[in-house]
Amino acid sequence: MKALITAGGRGTRLRPLTHTQNKHLIPVANKPILQYALEAVREAGITSVGIVVGVDNGQEVVDWFGDGSSQELQITYIWQEAPLGLAHVVKISQEFIGNDPFVFYLGDNIVVGGINRFVREFTDRTVDCYLTLARVRDPERFGVPEFGRDGSIVSVVEKPRVPKSPFAVSGIYIYGSAIFEAVNSIEPSQRGELEISDAHDWLLKHGYKVGHGEITGWWKDTGLPGDLLEANRLVLSNVQVQIDGNVAASSDIAGAVIIEEGAEVIASRIRGPAIIGRGAKIVDSYIGPYSAIGVDALLQKCEVEYSILMDRVVVNEVDVRIEGSLLGADVEIVRSQGKPRVQRFVLGEQSRVEVI
Repeated sequence: MKALITAGGRGTRLRPLTHTQNKHLIPVANKPILQYALEAVREAGITSVGIVVGVDNGQEVVDWFGDGSSQELQITYIWQEAPLGLAHVVKISQEFIGNDPFVFYLGDNIVVGGINRFVREFTDRTVDCYLTLARVRDPERFGVPEFGRDGSIVSVVEKPRVPKSPFAVSGIYIYGSAIFEAVNSIEPSQRGELEISDAHDWLLKHGYKVGHGEITGWWKDTGLPGDLLEANRLVLSNVQVQIDGNVAASSDIAGAVIIEEGAEVIASRIRGPAIIGRGAKIVDSYIGPYSAIGVDALLQKCEVEYSILMDRVVVNEVDVRIEGSLLGADVEIVRSQGKPRVQRFVLGEQSRVEVI
């Protein structure tokens, strides 16, 4: 079995972070989102992985993961000229896949518990397609299955106005070779894309066996800023205490906190779950639950909670708590020394600031 993982797309809903970074490399609990997909397929015993990247930002992914040897994988990169839909991703990957069954994993999705169970059920049931489902509040945002009286899926509709069930087809699918017949038979949707839901519906209408299983833990599509923060919270909720850095006696650490090698915590309070990255320095500060502080960050006389601060962020003498925030790499937030107190901003396109 092989794996096919998406790492393209422009990530428009995550701007301005994605103006300068592939969205699949944005960190959640200090690991790139894409890392979670790679770990999941490796844990399922899959080592041959194709990563589909876009021509505009794919080189970042290539530079980060290379040939996959650091992940104990063999990675092949497949270049998509334009974002023409998930079924198009499958279509252009046929040469890499060959006749092997494969896991199709959307690289901006994170699921707890891995995919081993789904791979096993796909094999045991001898189906042509296996869909993983998640119960969601807003199924109209996703592909939605409709069930027959026997509990089997009878159709799949992409982003329906009136969903026929409370389930979303999550971003993890398993296919046999019949999927290539499907993606080569469907037509582009009104938005000009080859929809993966249409391919699933084609399989159903042409008598192929489509199985499904429900994700019983949590699953997160990290397409929006709030989704990133929630995924960060969920991942950190499962971490264990690991102190490899230097914690001064003047500091107070409580809860599940990871302090990576080379990090320093001086005269500060850390309340887990939280992670402090390699080489980061926390001085006279408060780091609250569900915070991820990146590599070589510097925080002095500040408070941070439920936030993601990426590599080399500097926060210095800020007298309001930073909460529910995403700070990109090399961002600096410092206290103005002028009087009267003023706030100065240098903001890129599509930035958002809340001022109290």
